[in-house]
Amino acid sequence: MNAPRLVPATGEDHAGTAALRVEVRSFLTEQLAAGAFTPSVDGWLCGWDEGFTAALAERGFIGMTVPTEYGGHGRSHVERFVVTEELLAAGAPVAAHWIADRQIVPALLKDGTEAQKREFLPEIAAGRCFFGIGMSEPDSGSDLASVRTRATRVAGGWRLTGTKVWTSGAHRAHAFIVLARSSPADPAHRHDGLSQFIVRFDGPGVEVRPIVSMNGSHHFNEVILDDAFVADDMVFGEIGQGWRQVTSELAFERSGPERLLSTFRLLAAAVDGADSHHPGLGRLVGRIAGLHHMSTAVAAALERREPADVPAAVVKLLGTTTEGDIADFVDLRTGDESPTDPALRTLLTAAVDQRPGFTLRGGTTEVLRGVIARGLGMR
Repeated sequence: MNAPRLVPATGEDHAGTAALRVEVRSFLTEQLAAGAFTPSVDGWLCGWDEGFTAALAERGFIGMTVPTEYGGHGRSHVERFVVTEELLAAGAPVAAHWIADRQIVPALLKDGTEAQKREFLPEIAAGRCFFGIGMSEPDSGSDLASVRTRATRVAGGWRLTGTKVWTSGAHRAHAFIVLARSSPADPAHRHDGLSQFIVRFDGPGVEVRPIVSMNGSHHFNEVILDDAFVADDMVFGEIGQGWRQVTSELAFERSGPERLLSTFRLLAAAVDGADSHHPGLGRLVGRIAGLHHMSTAVAAALERREPADVPAAVVKLLGTTTEGDIADFVDLRTGDESPTDPALRTLLTAAVDQRPGFTLRGGTTEVLRGVIARGLGMR
């Protein structure tokens, strides 16, 4: 089996990250040779493989930004970016740990209690603890300020009632962070009164219902919270500060290389095909190269602890558009004929199936344009 086609190292790679990139590529070549995985589209969302996650953890490729005192490796966001970029470009199955490592780790480090850090961070770094996200709700779209899940104060904690939707991996993960309204909504200050809670999926009052895609795959879920009890020690951050916290988390969710490399394996296969000199391919490769630099810049900003919500929204907006354009380009070039290469055919089918969700997940195109416009001072 051929070694995976990977994003080439670029000029900003210094000696440390260049060596790390080589190390990851070597690991992936070994895994492919051993038949550990088949390169796929959308492996960060659909490729749940706890064995592969364990192998990554053993090599130190999970929990990279977790401090050593919490069982991690104390490495930079830029180093983590290099690893995740290579994994995505290879089409590796990384869904099991993806949300926990991408989003929950920095959130815990910023807003978690000491007890929460010591309970969850070592297990995440070891590839044994998986998380979901409890933001979206039915009929709310990307308007997080309109969440209707209620958190009611009771003795020793809180009772949560409401519904969360599009919760990836909830049927396999251990817990998720839920955004809920802890005080009545004020139309003049819609972002006030929101709080976050760590909720375990196997707890009482928590029901996970599958959302099966048209192609029969299952990675999304609806989660029903029916008077679910959350103890005080699982309040995440500060009561009433949920909007500030969730906005910070979205920078990590929106800016990563998964927002531009979901269909990279399909692009690589198309480049290897007979029509590899088509000018449209060159334009797509150029867009990926530009987005690589943009996404790397956001990772560097996060490393410097600079606000990155607007740049992250730009990366997400342009990246997911490019992902969809890759699927459309290969599909249109193929026409009514199915590709003769079975690997290309499988990748194309998956890309076309997943394509409608690219510009929805992580914030719709319309919402992101609003975030960018406000961030740039437009009215």
